[in-house]
Amino acid sequence: MDRWALLEHTVSNSSTSEVHFDFLVENGSDCLTWKMFELPKLNGSFVKIILQPNHRLVWLTTEYQKLSRERGYVRRIGFGNYSILQNNLSKDNFTLKLSGESLSGVFRKEGNMCCLCKKI
Repeated sequence: MDRWALLEHTVSNSSTSEVHFDFLVENGSDCLTWKMFELPKLNGSFVKIILQPNHRLVWLTTEYQKLSRERGYVRRIGFGNYSILQNNLSKDNFTLKLSGESLSGVFRKEGNMCCLCKKI
């Protein structure tokens, strides 16, 4: 099953305060993961996306979790299934069709930028 999830990650401790978003895409035994400091708006401009280490599959279904070692907490704000429209996930540029209750559309990644639109 090809699943995706969007997590809001809040880090707040004595040395830092930050909110970012983790976009996870199921890729076999784990999830490809990217960090965004702002979410792409539907039919809006491209936003920066930063490759992160792969995450475990459990994060696709976790709704809320306090993290260890003062790393804050994570809250799932979107999830669903995806299909690949162009290229494949091992490429730097790809296009996915996202289906979900809170978020649906075409997700395009080009290098370190991404956008979300209704169609290609």
